[in-house]
Amino acid sequence: MLAVGNPSRGDDALGPLLVASLQARPLAGVELLTDFQLQVEHVLDMRGRQTVVFVDAAASGPAPYAFYRVSPHRDASHSSHALSPQALLDTYSGLYGTPPAAHVLAIRGYDFCLGADLTGQARDNLAAAETYLLQWLTTCG
Repeated sequence: MLAVGNPSRGDDALGPLLVASLQARPLAGVELLTDFQLQVEHVLDMRGRQTVVFVDAAASGPAPYAFYRVSPHRDASHSSHALSPQALLDTYSGLYGTPPAAHVLAIRGYDFCLGADLTGQARDNLAAAETYLLQWLTTCG
């Protein structure tokens, strides 16, 4: 699992907060990583994996979260300093062949201002997303 987000930007901390919570649980075979944003170097973290779940806060979309499969796709982020999950998978494909199965868990956030606290709505969304993800990991992941 690769969670991205900036803990100093309010609800943008949702990804790292989910990983922090999961680290307290015995999750055999699940590796938990966090970073501020997806980088080309994360291709190396995906090597040898069967499945990758990208976790991030979402400024729009459904609440409490969206969970969906993603496939390799070259987009405008491929040359940026921050990549989309699809562009990262596309880079993996170009280097190593077929990438691992990949999903995005987009947890709905509301306030991404520097120095903001996590909103109550985002905290509730985080709890719902964690419950779903734990169930998914035990049945499908």
